[in-house]
Amino acid sequence: MVGTNNSSHGTFILVGFSPRPHLESILFVVILVAYLLTLVGNSTIILVSQLDPHLHTPMYYFLTHLSFLDLSFTTSSIPQLLYNLHGLDKTISFTGCALQLFLFLALGGVECLLLAVMAYDRLVAICKPLHYMVIMGPRLCLGLVSVAWGCGVANSLAMSPVTLLLPRCGRRHVDHYLCEMPALIRMACVNTVPIEGTVFVLAVGIVLSPWVFILVSYGYIVRAVMQMRSASGRQKAFNTCGSHLMVVSLFYGNIIYMYMQPGNSSSQDRGKFLTLFYNIVTPLLNPLIYTLRNKEVKGALRRLLLGTREVRKE
Repeated sequence: MVGTNNSSHGTFILVGFSPRPHLESILFVVILVAYLLTLVGNSTIILVSQLDPHLHTPMYYFLTHLSFLDLSFTTSSIPQLLYNLHGLDKTISFTGCALQLFLFLALGGVECLLLAVMAYDRLVAICKPLHYMVIMGPRLCLGLVSVAWGCGVANSLAMSPVTLLLPRCGRRHVDHYLCEMPALIRMACVNTVPIEGTVFVLAVGIVLSPWVFILVSYGYIVRAVMQMRSASGRQKAFNTCGSHLMVVSLFYGNIIYMYMQPGNSSSQDRGKFLTLFYNIVTPLLNPLIYTLRNKEVKGALRRLLLGTREVRKE
């Protein structure tokens, strides 16, 4: 067994986009700009939600957590990617790789569950509007967020060690721009069918179950909205829920494609770009989706920027 897993004491080489060197300089500029905009956009959402008393509601409490998750999610891997794109050094230490894998899986799992929590919040707000603030009290909101964080971290604690401890027979090249689970599984020099089955089962619980819950919730929401007599009420409900649905679609589309087939190597380049999409593009778009389609957030931004307590427009 000597040397079967010696990379656990050394470094990994993140292949990333090295096979396409002409893309690296372009990607560096694009990703750097997108990363900075992501930091600004999500920090703004957090700041506005905390400073404006009009936004001290369950919906914006969950949105604040989503923005914090997006900040953490991108920061767990994008700085390392920018470093690798900028120079010839493509290495990452075993500790760095382990930390990156743990954070990526944990934060991704938390976000899956948090999006389901946000769907439940919208379900209560639209189907039981008169009891909304009673049902979605501070204790329940804190409990739902705590469960999302706890399950996401527990999922990562189960997946990460098993993935990292797979025998790799001295292989050090990770065919990805980050230490991602499917790429690390492909490096193994043993039969990975058992671990792929385990990952699939865990993915059903952490990815598919929340997704199904979201779909069912929006089935009830659509039915409730269609029964509203007020056209303005329907429009407001569709605007609020539309923002959440767009975020869910962007996030889950890529996650389901990749993590329900963890060892599949049919298109590794496609996998890199899909990971890059939900790692940087989705967190970048989330603040735009919620601000451009939400009058409350736009009003809060005006109040914050103009320094007035009441700006009533529209």
